[in-house]
Amino acid sequence: MTVLIAGAGIAGLSLALTCHQIGVPFRVFESVKALKPLGVGINLQPNAVRELFDLGLADDLAKIGVETREYGMFSKKGLEIWTEPRGRLAGYRWPQYSIHRGALQMLLHRTLIDRAGAHCVLPGWRVLGFENDGDAVRLNLVSTTDGKKRTETGRLLVGADGIHSAIRAQIVPGEGPPVWGGAVLWRATTQAPPFRTGASMALIGHATQRLVAYPISAPDPETGLATINWIAELTYDPHAGWNKEDWNREADWNDFLPAFKDWQFDWIDAPALITGADKVYEYPMVDRDPIDRWTDGRATLIGDAAHPTYPVGSNGASQAIVDARKLGASLIEHGIAPPALEAYEDEMRPVTTRIVLTNRGSGPDAVLQMIEDRCGGSFEHIDDVTRPGELADHAAKYKTIAGFSIEALNALPQTIADGATVRVK
Repeated sequence: MTVLIAGAGIAGLSLALTCHQIGVPFRVFESVKALKPLGVGINLQPNAVRELFDLGLADDLAKIGVETREYGMFSKKGLEIWTEPRGRLAGYRWPQYSIHRGALQMLLHRTLIDRAGAHCVLPGWRVLGFENDGDAVRLNLVSTTDGKKRTETGRLLVGADGIHSAIRAQIVPGEGPPVWGGAVLWRATTQAPPFRTGASMALIGHATQRLVAYPISAPDPETGLATINWIAELTYDPHAGWNKEDWNREADWNDFLPAFKDWQFDWIDAPALITGADKVYEYPMVDRDPIDRWTDGRATLIGDAAHPTYPVGSNGASQAIVDARKLGASLIEHGIAPPALEAYEDEMRPVTTRIVLTNRGSGPDAVLQMIEDRCGGSFEHIDDVTRPGELADHAAKYKTIAGFSIEALNALPQTIADGATVRVK
């Protein structure tokens, strides 16, 4: 009755913890030989935080994350376009957290090992493919250490193996590489003074040039400096031949710093933030077109394997966690069988398709380009260049699409009720 999980990222580990909670046997296979706290900052929206709270991680999240107080958009002149409270300050029953991706992954992994034992995660095994075989599914793997091959048999298989998912490639053959629209991200962390509320997330600029910054640690008591996560973004001609497949390349400041040299405002100093980083990494901003099925017999997809999306709505990791919990709820309702995968996909694929398509141009940050088009980012009062309620309506619309509307989320029952388990026959 084992559920095989390909990938020990945020999606796979969240599903593994969920399986342990509801009494489903599972095993996780991860291609890297040892998990390390890789990545930079991410945001966890309240819809995902509530799921992690239900997994008993409330105290741990508070220790490694910053409870986000404010979300704001600013023009390339540093002028405030729109700000709003976030998390519990906005009226949610749960906080929003700004957090280091690696720290979250390590927390999930450590908690899983503590609860289920070290045997449940097998590192150093890369997925080759799978085979549906009657009442079972076979997962074919190869060792990343010595090339030895093995086959694992389970009742269901879940591909949580990211944007380059081998499981997805088999379900949707011939899809090709991720889609790059021309945007390049430079990402790093810098020890710097927190800005505005001290726990603010700021988006500055417009569609083809912007900076995102937010703290992912509390200020040091002695220096007053916090770890500030920042992302600089520039857009190029997508046919210009950028390093599309170079996913973790250390960057040259000269490639992007000149574009931000004048972004020195009374509340944040972009050039100082950029040059204060020890290392900067370059990533092409990519996604994939939505597909018309995630499930093939006893195999399905979650997280970035199912719906890789542009990181403009701060909900990539959040959606992966929600996927895992929704799949767990479906296992409770339908058992460890294909109908559980089909019901999960029927619920989640339309939702995530809307998010992927919205993030390509109509995400919350679309307001930045709207103001740039209207006034070049310069204004005396924002009300002079916007209609009454226009900005609030746009923000509320995106929350609804992404599944974290305040009223709707607060009113939802638990995805998985306390004590709910799957009856393993």
